[in-house]
Amino acid sequence: QVQVVESGGGLVQAGGSLRLSCAASGRTFSTYPVGWFRQAPGKEREFTAAVRWRDATIVADSVKGRFTISRDNAKNTVYLQMNSLKSEDTATYFCAASSEYYIRDPRSQSAYNYWGQGTQVTVSS
Repeated sequence: QVQVVESGGGLVQAGGSLRLSCAASGRTFSTYPVGWFRQAPGKEREFTAAVRWRDATIVADSVKGRFTISRDNAKNTVYLQMNSLKSEDTATYFCAASSEYYIRDPRSQSAYNYWGQGTQVTVSS
């Protein structure tokens, strides 16, 4: 049974930083795509960042230059480093993992099989 668990959320002032962690049990993360998505109140869940095969990364335009996704294979964990946070980054952040080595569109939620419960990030202005 694969489980994905997020952590690291919290309350931060605008301009601050947080690092979210996504840990997996039941499988190795190192070669499979992992994505971060977020959902703000009253809005649909949206793509934020993903790391793919050979650690190729992609981030949404809305967070480019501020958010970075990375993996630590030894810890079987994927991180989302969030800098220069804005009030509009307030959302529940979800980690998702795919069971396939290759996914056509890492921005698509349907590409991922395993989802965490989410971690709340609140940015105060």
